[in-house]
Amino acid sequence: MSDIIYTKVDEAPELASASFLPIIQKFAAAAGVSVGTKDISLAGRILATFPEHLTEDQRQSDDLAELGELVKTPDANVIKLPNISASVPQLVAAVKELQSQGYALPDYPETPTTDEERAVRLKYDGLKGSAVNPVLREGNSDRRAAKAVKSFAQKNPHRMGDWSADSKTRVAAMSGGDFFSNEVSVTLDKETKVMIVLDINGRQNLLKEGITYPAGTVVDATFMSAKALDAFLADEIEKTKAEGTLFSLHMKATMMKVSDPIIFGHAVKAFLAPVFEKHGAAMAELGVNPNSGLGDLLARVKDDAAIMADIDACMASRPPLYMVDSDKGITNLHVPSDVIIDASMPALIRAGGKGWGPDGTESDANCVIPDNSYAPVYDETIKFFKENGKLNPATAGTVQNVGLMAQKAEEYGSHPTTFEIHKAGTVKMLLEDGTVLHEHKVEVGDIWRSASARKAPIEDWVNLAIARQKAEGCEAIFWLDENRAHDAQLIAYVKPILEAQGVADKFKIMAPREATRASLETITAGKNSIAITGNVLRDYLTDLFPILELATSAKMLSIVKLMNSGGLFETGAGGSAPKHVQQLVEENHLRWDSLGEFCALGESLTFLADAKNNEKARVLGQAVDAATQGILDHGHSPSRKVGEPDNRDSHYWFARYWAEALASQNSDAELAAYFAPVAEALRTSEAKIIAELAAAQGAPADLGGYYHTDAAKTDAVMRASATLNAIIG
Repeated sequence: MSDIIYTKVDEAPELASASFLPIIQKFAAAAGVSVGTKDISLAGRILATFPEHLTEDQRQSDDLAELGELVKTPDANVIKLPNISASVPQLVAAVKELQSQGYALPDYPETPTTDEERAVRLKYDGLKGSAVNPVLREGNSDRRAAKAVKSFAQKNPHRMGDWSADSKTRVAAMSGGDFFSNEVSVTLDKETKVMIVLDINGRQNLLKEGITYPAGTVVDATFMSAKALDAFLADEIEKTKAEGTLFSLHMKATMMKVSDPIIFGHAVKAFLAPVFEKHGAAMAELGVNPNSGLGDLLARVKDDAAIMADIDACMASRPPLYMVDSDKGITNLHVPSDVIIDASMPALIRAGGKGWGPDGTESDANCVIPDNSYAPVYDETIKFFKENGKLNPATAGTVQNVGLMAQKAEEYGSHPTTFEIHKAGTVKMLLEDGTVLHEHKVEVGDIWRSASARKAPIEDWVNLAIARQKAEGCEAIFWLDENRAHDAQLIAYVKPILEAQGVADKFKIMAPREATRASLETITAGKNSIAITGNVLRDYLTDLFPILELATSAKMLSIVKLMNSGGLFETGAGGSAPKHVQQLVEENHLRWDSLGEFCALGESLTFLADAKNNEKARVLGQAVDAATQGILDHGHSPSRKVGEPDNRDSHYWFARYWAEALASQNSDAELAAYFAPVAEALRTSEAKIIAELAAAQGAPADLGGYYHTDAAKTDAVMRASATLNAIIG
C-alpha cells in the first residue's frame, strides 16, 4: 500500500488531478513517499459492482471497499477529493455512457418487475447518494479555513450582494407533520437487535431485520406526512405567486438519496398539479416519475401535444421558478441533483437574497425547505442580513466546524432504514422480545426513517471539540436544540463530558436558530467561533460560512480525525464541478481551483511525518504551505474566463513555488540540492510554459467521456505544456 492514497473521483476535481497528481508524485518521491490512487468515481464504482457483466480486462477492483478497511487502521493517510453523490438521472447517464464505450452493463430498472431486475436495482441503489462518504468517514470532522486562505480573503474581499430590509426573500418550512416534529429518540442501555415492521391491522409486514446497535447508541425514528407535505407545497406555491417572488426548492437529493428525491417529486407534482390530475394515467404509461424531475418528465411527454399544451398553461399560471440556467431554460425543478441546499442557499444569501428567474434577471425568492430541522439556520441568516446588511469579508471573523459524522452518524446513515409507505398502518421498531422501541401511525405516501449515532463517535466528537477549543481559545457552541428529541439525547452525552474535563464554562449549548445569530454576530465583530454540530449541519455550515467569508467552500481545510489514529484529508466541495467541465469541453478552460487540494496535501504530509517519523515529509509539507501562500499572494488562482490563466497555470506556479521553497530551506540539505535544478528549470522556462498552456485554450476539448473519460485524451488536455511535462516527468 502506498504511503498516501489520492482518490480518483469525477468531473472537475478529477480533471485537475490529471495535471496535479504527477507533480505530487514527482516531489513526494524525493522524500521516499509513495503516492498511489484508488478509484471511488461513480463510473469506477459501477464497474466494480457488476464484474459478471464485463470481460476480464474490463473488470475493476472494489477500491471503495478496500479504502473502507484502510481507514479503520492507523496506517490510513487518504486525500479524498469530492466525488459525485449520484441522483438517479446521473446514475442512468453514467450507465449509458459506459454501455456506449463497450461495457455490457445492465440497464437501470426504473420499475423492476422480475427478481433479476430487482436484484440489479438493489445493486444500483447501493451506488446512489452518499455511498462513498459514510464508508470512508471513520472519524469526525475538523473543518476550518486555512490561515493563509482566510488572510487572503480579508486582504482581497470578494463581492457581496447588497441586502435590503424590505427584501421579500424568505424561508418556508413545514410547521408540523415533518421529520422534525415527528421525531422520537432513545439511548440504548445495552447491545440491542432491532427489526422494523409495518403493522397493518395486526399483521406485521417486515421492512428491515438484522439491525444490531451497540450499547450507548442513540436511535431515532420519525416520518414526514405526505398529506402535510402536499398541503404545504400547494400553499407555498400560491403564496409565492401572491408575493411576486421566485419559487425555489432547496433539497439534498444526492446525500439523502431515499427521502429527498421523493420530496422533490412531490414538489414537481404539486407545481404541475392540474396536469397530473388530467393526464396522470397517460404520463405514467410514458414512464414519467416526478422524482426524476421536470427535465425527465418533459423529455418523456414532448411528443404529446395535449400534455405539453396543458404544461405550458400550468407553468404560465404558476409563480416563476428559480433557475439553474436561465439561458437554457433549466429550472429549479428540472433535475433533483442540480439544486443542492448546502451550495444553493449560501449562494443566494451571498447574492443579497437574489436568485435568477426565467427572464434572466435577479429576483427575490421563496426558499422552500420542507423539513424544519435545519431550515431555521437559513431563515435566521436571512433575517440577520435584512436587519444588519451584508457581511464584510475584509473584517469578518471565521466559523470553524467540528462535526459528528463517524460510523454513519445521524440522518446521512439512514438510507437502509428509510421507507416510502405503500399501505396505511403503524411502523414499529421492535426488540427481540417484542418490545416496541419506537412507533408511528403512518398513511400511504408517508416517508418514514430511522437514524442512529453510536457512543464511541459521539464521545470522540465531544473530545475533538474540547481539543479544538483549547487550540483556538475562541467561542465554541454546540448547535443542539434541547426541544428536539435526538438533540436532547446528545446533550445528555455532552454535558457530563464537559463537566468531567472541567471545561463546561468554555462552551455554550444553543438551538440552531439561536446559534446562527450568535455566530453571525461574532464574525461580524471580527471574532471567531467554533460550531460543534451533527452530521447534516456539518455539511450545511461548512458551505454557508465559507461561501460568505471566502466566496467558496472549496478552499476549506477539511481533516477527518479517524478513530483508529489514521488521517483522511478532504479537499472541499464539488457542487460547481459540472459547470466547470462544461466550460472545459466547450472552451478548453478549467476554472476549478485546487486550493483545497493544496491545503489537504500539506496536512497529509505533516501527518505522515508524525506517523512515520519521516522528517523529509515534514519539510515537504512545510514547503507546500509556502507554495500555497505564494499562489494566493501573487494572484495565481484560476480565472473564470477563457484566455486567462486556469487550473493548469496554477499548478505550474504551485510546482515552482514548492520547488523554490524546498531549494531554499536549510532543514534538509539533500532535498535542497535535489530541488535546486528543478526550481531553476521551472523559473527559466516560465514564458515557454505559460505560452504553451495559453495556446491550448479556446477550442473544444475532447475527454472521451464525461463520467468515464479516456485517460490518454484527458492527459493530453490537462498536461498541455510539453516543457512542464519534461521537467516533472
